[in-house]
Amino acid sequence: MNKLYLVSTPIGNLKDITLRAIDTLSSVDVIACEDTRKTGLLLKKLEIKNNPQLLSYYEENELKRIPEIISLLKSEKSVALVSNAGTPTISDPGFKLVRECIKEGIKIEAIPGASAILSALVISGLSTNKFIFLGFLPKKEGKRKKILEKLEKDVTTIVYVSPYRLIKRLEELKSLFGDIEVVVCRELTKIYEEVKRDRISDLLSYFGKKKIKGELTLCFKI
Repeated sequence: MNKLYLVSTPIGNLKDITLRAIDTLSSVDVIACEDTRKTGLLLKKLEIKNNPQLLSYYEENELKRIPEIISLLKSEKSVALVSNAGTPTISDPGFKLVRECIKEGIKIEAIPGASAILSALVISGLSTNKFIFLGFLPKKEGKRKKILEKLEKDVTTIVYVSPYRLIKRLEELKSLFGDIEVVVCRELTKIYEEVKRDRISDLLSYFGKKKIKGELTLCFKI
Protein backbone atom coordinates (compact mmCIF):
# COMPACT_ATOMS: atom_id res chain seq x y z
CA MET A 1 0.00 0.00 0.00
CA ASN A 2 1.42 3.40 -0.98
CA LYS A 3 1.19 6.88 0.54
CA LEU A 4 -1.02 9.84 -0.16
CA TYR A 5 1.13 12.97 -0.47
CA LEU A 6 -0.41 16.37 0.30
CA VAL A 7 1.74 18.68 -1.79
CA SER A 8 1.72 22.46 -1.37
CA THR A 9 2.16 24.46 -4.57
CA PRO A 10 2.99 28.17 -5.08
CA ILE A 11 0.26 30.76 -4.46
CA GLY A 12 1.74 33.02 -7.09
CA ASN A 13 5.51 33.06 -7.32
CA LEU A 14 6.76 29.86 -8.95
CA LYS A 15 10.03 30.11 -6.99
CA ASP A 16 8.12 29.28 -3.80
CA ILE A 17 7.90 25.62 -4.82
CA THR A 18 10.04 23.47 -2.51
CA LEU A 19 12.68 20.98 -3.57
CA ARG A 20 10.74 18.30 -1.72
CA ALA A 21 7.57 19.14 -3.63
CA ILE A 22 9.43 18.87 -6.95
CA ASP A 23 10.90 15.50 -5.91
CA THR A 24 7.47 14.21 -4.89
CA LEU A 25 5.65 15.39 -8.03
CA SER A 26 8.47 13.88 -10.09
CA SER A 27 8.04 10.45 -8.53
CA VAL A 28 4.31 9.83 -8.01
CA ASP A 29 2.14 7.80 -10.37
CA VAL A 30 -0.98 9.95 -10.05
CA ILE A 31 -1.68 13.59 -9.19
CA ALA A 32 -5.20 14.42 -8.03
CA CYS A 33 -5.81 18.09 -8.80
CA GLU A 34 -8.56 20.72 -8.97
CA ASP A 35 -7.80 21.64 -12.57
CA THR A 36 -5.79 19.25 -14.73
CA ARG A 37 -4.89 22.03 -17.16
CA LYS A 38 -3.43 24.28 -14.46
CA THR A 39 -1.53 21.45 -12.84
CA GLY A 40 -0.28 20.29 -16.23
CA LEU A 41 1.05 23.81 -16.88
CA LEU A 42 2.74 23.83 -13.45
CA LEU A 43 4.46 20.52 -14.19
CA LYS A 44 5.65 21.90 -17.51
CA LYS A 45 7.09 25.03 -15.88
CA LEU A 46 8.83 22.89 -13.26
CA GLU A 47 10.18 20.65 -16.05
CA ILE A 48 8.72 17.53 -14.45
CA LYS A 49 8.91 14.79 -17.05
CA ASN A 50 7.75 11.57 -15.36
CA ASN A 51 4.32 12.09 -16.97
CA PRO A 52 2.07 11.22 -13.99
CA GLN A 53 -1.62 10.61 -14.58
CA LEU A 54 -3.62 13.76 -13.80
CA LEU A 55 -6.92 12.99 -12.11
CA SER A 56 -9.49 15.76 -11.65
CA TYR A 57 -10.50 16.15 -8.00
CA TYR A 58 -12.81 19.00 -7.06
CA GLU A 59 -15.83 19.58 -4.84
CA GLU A 60 -18.44 18.35 -7.33
CA ASN A 61 -16.75 15.00 -8.01
CA GLU A 62 -15.00 14.47 -4.66
CA LEU A 63 -17.23 11.68 -3.36
CA LYS A 64 -16.94 9.83 -6.67
CA ARG A 65 -13.14 10.14 -6.77
CA ILE A 66 -12.37 9.05 -3.20
CA PRO A 67 -13.01 5.29 -3.75
CA GLU A 68 -11.00 5.47 -6.99
CA ILE A 69 -8.02 7.08 -5.25
CA ILE A 70 -8.21 4.64 -2.33
CA SER A 71 -8.18 1.78 -4.86
CA LEU A 72 -5.11 3.25 -6.59
CA LEU A 73 -3.28 3.56 -3.27
CA LYS A 74 -4.14 -0.01 -2.30
CA SER A 75 -2.81 -1.23 -5.66
CA GLU A 76 0.60 0.29 -4.86
CA LYS A 77 0.13 3.46 -6.89
CA SER A 78 1.55 6.61 -5.29
CA VAL A 79 -0.83 9.59 -5.31
CA ALA A 80 -0.23 13.30 -4.71
CA LEU A 81 -3.05 15.71 -3.93
CA VAL A 82 -2.59 19.34 -4.99
CA SER A 83 -4.84 22.38 -5.15
CA ASN A 84 -4.59 25.10 -7.78
CA ALA A 85 -2.47 27.13 -5.37
CA GLY A 86 -1.26 26.75 -1.81
CA THR A 87 -1.76 23.95 0.66
CA PRO A 88 -4.38 21.32 -0.25
CA THR A 89 -7.49 20.87 1.94
CA ILE A 90 -7.37 24.53 3.09
CA SER A 91 -10.59 26.07 1.70
CA ASP A 92 -10.33 23.38 -0.97
CA PRO A 93 -11.59 19.77 -1.12
CA GLY A 94 -9.38 17.05 0.34
CA PHE A 95 -10.08 16.52 4.02
CA LYS A 96 -12.66 13.81 3.21
CA LEU A 97 -10.01 11.93 1.25
CA VAL A 98 -7.54 12.32 4.13
CA ARG A 99 -10.17 11.06 6.57
CA GLU A 100 -10.88 8.02 4.39
CA CYS A 101 -7.16 7.24 4.08
CA ILE A 102 -6.85 7.32 7.87
CA LYS A 103 -9.83 4.97 8.15
CA GLU A 104 -8.25 2.56 5.64
CA GLY A 105 -4.85 2.64 7.34
CA ILE A 106 -3.17 4.40 4.40
CA LYS A 107 -0.17 6.55 5.28
CA ILE A 108 -0.36 10.28 4.57
CA GLU A 109 2.59 12.61 4.18
CA ALA A 110 2.38 16.41 4.10
CA ILE A 111 4.79 18.29 1.84
CA PRO A 112 4.53 21.80 3.35
CA GLY A 113 5.00 25.01 1.43
CA ALA A 114 3.22 28.20 0.42
CA SER A 115 0.11 29.31 2.29
CA ALA A 116 -1.82 32.55 1.80
CA ILE A 117 -3.06 32.34 5.39
CA LEU A 118 0.38 32.38 7.00
CA SER A 119 1.82 34.81 4.46
CA ALA A 120 -0.97 37.30 5.21
CA LEU A 121 -0.69 36.77 8.96
CA VAL A 122 3.03 37.35 9.26
CA ILE A 123 2.97 40.42 7.00
CA SER A 124 -0.12 41.96 8.63
CA GLY A 125 1.59 43.36 11.70
CA LEU A 126 -1.19 41.91 13.86
CA SER A 127 -0.61 39.50 16.74
CA THR A 128 0.45 36.02 15.60
CA ASN A 129 0.32 34.18 18.93
CA LYS A 130 -3.41 33.51 18.64
CA PHE A 131 -5.42 33.58 15.43
CA ILE A 132 -8.45 32.05 13.73
CA PHE A 133 -8.95 31.25 10.05
CA LEU A 134 -12.51 31.30 8.72
CA GLY A 135 -11.88 30.64 5.01
CA PHE A 136 -14.54 32.14 2.75
CA LEU A 137 -17.46 33.38 4.85
CA PRO A 138 -20.94 31.95 4.06
CA LYS A 139 -22.85 33.58 1.22
CA LYS A 140 -25.98 34.03 3.37
CA GLU A 141 -25.87 37.28 5.34
CA GLY A 142 -27.49 35.76 8.44
CA LYS A 143 -24.92 32.98 8.69
CA ARG A 144 -22.04 35.42 8.18
CA LYS A 145 -23.34 37.69 10.91
CA LYS A 146 -23.67 34.83 13.40
CA ILE A 147 -20.07 33.73 12.78
CA LEU A 148 -18.66 37.24 13.04
CA GLU A 149 -20.63 38.10 16.17
CA LYS A 150 -19.07 35.12 17.96
CA LEU A 151 -15.48 36.25 17.29
CA GLU A 152 -13.23 36.46 20.32
CA LYS A 153 -11.63 39.79 21.17
CA ASP A 154 -7.89 40.31 20.76
CA VAL A 155 -7.61 37.32 18.41
CA THR A 156 -6.41 37.94 14.87
CA THR A 157 -9.03 36.78 12.36
CA ILE A 158 -8.11 35.75 8.80
CA VAL A 159 -10.65 35.38 5.99
CA TYR A 160 -10.54 34.89 2.25
CA VAL A 161 -12.72 37.16 0.13
CA SER A 162 -13.59 37.45 -3.54
CA PRO A 163 -12.61 40.78 -5.16
CA TYR A 164 -16.28 41.18 -6.10
CA ARG A 165 -17.30 41.05 -2.44
CA LEU A 166 -14.52 43.06 -0.80
CA ILE A 167 -16.49 46.30 -0.45
CA LYS A 168 -19.51 44.49 0.98
CA ARG A 169 -17.39 42.56 3.50
CA LEU A 170 -15.66 45.73 4.66
CA GLU A 171 -19.00 47.47 5.08
CA GLU A 172 -20.30 44.53 7.13
CA LEU A 173 -17.25 44.57 9.38
CA LYS A 174 -17.65 48.32 9.91
CA SER A 175 -21.32 47.88 10.77
CA LEU A 176 -20.54 45.16 13.33
CA PHE A 177 -17.28 46.37 14.86
CA GLY A 178 -16.93 50.03 13.98
CA ASP A 179 -14.10 51.66 12.07
CA ILE A 180 -11.47 49.07 13.05
CA GLU A 181 -8.14 48.56 11.33
CA VAL A 182 -8.13 45.86 8.65
CA VAL A 183 -5.22 44.55 6.62
CA VAL A 184 -6.08 43.74 3.00
CA CYS A 185 -3.54 41.48 1.29
CA ARG A 186 -3.96 41.24 -2.46
CA GLU A 187 -2.09 39.04 -4.94
CA LEU A 188 0.40 37.76 -2.33
CA THR A 189 3.81 36.73 -3.76
CA LYS A 190 2.80 37.95 -7.24
CA ILE A 191 4.17 40.86 -9.27
CA TYR A 192 1.38 43.21 -8.22
CA GLU A 193 1.31 42.23 -4.54
CA GLU A 194 -0.40 44.89 -2.46
CA VAL A 195 -0.84 45.15 1.33
CA LYS A 196 -3.07 47.93 2.69
CA ARG A 197 -3.27 48.47 6.46
CA ASP A 198 -5.88 51.07 7.40
CA ARG A 199 -9.18 51.91 9.02
CA ILE A 200 -12.17 50.47 7.19
CA SER A 201 -13.42 53.92 6.15
CA ASP A 202 -10.10 54.65 4.43
CA LEU A 203 -10.03 51.22 2.80
CA LEU A 204 -13.54 51.74 1.45
CA SER A 205 -12.46 55.06 -0.01
CA TYR A 206 -9.32 53.54 -1.54
CA PHE A 207 -10.79 50.35 -3.01
CA GLY A 208 -14.08 52.01 -3.96
CA LYS A 209 -12.23 54.07 -6.57
CA LYS A 210 -10.60 51.17 -8.42
CA LYS A 211 -11.45 47.92 -10.11
CA ILE A 212 -10.41 45.20 -7.68
CA LYS A 213 -8.67 42.14 -9.10
CA GLY A 214 -6.87 39.12 -7.74
CA GLU A 215 -6.86 36.91 -4.66
CA LEU A 216 -7.64 38.68 -1.38
CA THR A 217 -6.97 37.80 2.25
CA LEU A 218 -8.19 39.98 5.11
CA CYS A 219 -6.71 40.15 8.61
CA PHE A 220 -8.29 42.05 11.49
CA LYS A 221 -8.75 42.08 15.25
CA ILE A 222 -11.80 43.32 17.17
